[in-house]
Amino acid sequence: MMKEFREFIMRGNVIDLAVAFIMGGAFGAIVSSLVKDMIMPLVGLVLGGVDFANMFIVLKGGGPFATLEAAQAAGAVTLNYGVFINLIINFLIIALVMFLLIKAMNAARRKQAAAPAAPPAPTPEEQLLMEIRDLLKARN
Repeated sequence: MMKEFREFIMRGNVIDLAVAFIMGGAFGAIVSSLVKDMIMPLVGLVLGGVDFANMFIVLKGGGPFATLEAAQAAGAVTLNYGVFINLIINFLIIALVMFLLIKAMNAARRKQAAAPAAPPAPTPEEQLLMEIRDLLKARN
C-alpha cells in the first residue's frame, strides 16, 4: 500500500489533484456568480420581477420583512427556499459541465485507443533473417 502511494506521488498525480481542486473551486465561484448575477435576475424578470434571493418564509420572529437580510438582522427564524433554488441551479450547471467534460474525455480516449498502434520494430534475429531472405531473392 505504501509503495503504491509513493508511486502515485512520484508520478505527479498529487500535483494534478491539487490543481484540479483549485480549478474546481474557481469554477464553482464563477458558476455561483453566473447564477446569482446573470441567470436569476433574468428568471426573476420573466416571472414578474421576483428576486429569488429574497424568497423566504418567516417561521418565528415577527412581521413582514422586505428582505432576507432584514429578517435575519431582526433575529427572525426563516425558511430560505429562494437561496435553495439558487443552489440547485448552481449544482445543475456544474453537473452539466462536468458531464460534458467527462463525455469529451471518454470520446478522446476511445479515439486514442482505436488508433492503430505502430508495428513493433523487428528483433535483431528477424532483421538478420530478412537480410538473408533478400540476399536469396537477389541471387535467384
